[in-house]
Amino acid sequence: MHKNISNIVKENRFFIVFIFLMLVFRSSFADWNAVPTGSMKPTIIEGDRIWVNKLAYDLNIPFTHISLKNFADPERGDIVIFESAKAEKRLVKRIIGIPGDTVSMINNSIFLNGKPLAYKITSRHLNHIILEEKLTQSAHKIRLERPLQSRADSFTPITIPEKFYLVLGDNRNNSADSRFIGFIPRKEIIGRARHVVMSLDYNNYYLPRADRFLQKL
Repeated sequence: MHKNISNIVKENRFFIVFIFLMLVFRSSFADWNAVPTGSMKPTIIEGDRIWVNKLAYDLNIPFTHISLKNFADPERGDIVIFESAKAEKRLVKRIIGIPGDTVSMINNSIFLNGKPLAYKITSRHLNHIILEEKLTQSAHKIRLERPLQSRADSFTPITIPEKFYLVLGDNRNNSADSRFIGFIPRKEIIGRARHVVMSLDYNNYYLPRADRFLQKL
């Protein structure tokens, strides 16, 4: 029995090494992440597979969250992937506030360090509107469902502590984010997403969406 196992390993050693190296690569360098919900609409939609740069912030020991080297810290506007202990699953959200920032929200409008962000409506639909939100030098789009009022459309000013981040989904009325699970610990953030690798249309027999391949977020 032992000899048979040894022979199998020997005969398939190159394949085994390849699989191991691929797992190491996906664990510490880069990976892709399927997005099953619409919490980041219109930026990311259901069925998107996003590219996760795991070297954007840290070099971790493979298969762990232990950082060997810190390259950078998340910035406002970054789309991050994190393993949420509170939500008990992996989530994708946008960084709104970094350590030291004071953030509040009034009727879906964000105030950052006492100053309101700029908003511009880009399109109106029967059940939602799309706006541009200028958090950094470049604006990104957010989605507000109609009716616009919800129990999470406002919160009082709160200052973000060290090593924590405030994140929101771009689909503001349909996102389990910092308004529900609190600040995100720095150690839970595993990477940054800036591109869609590919996308499958769940409502059309899982056919690929060619227009979303390699789309920039």
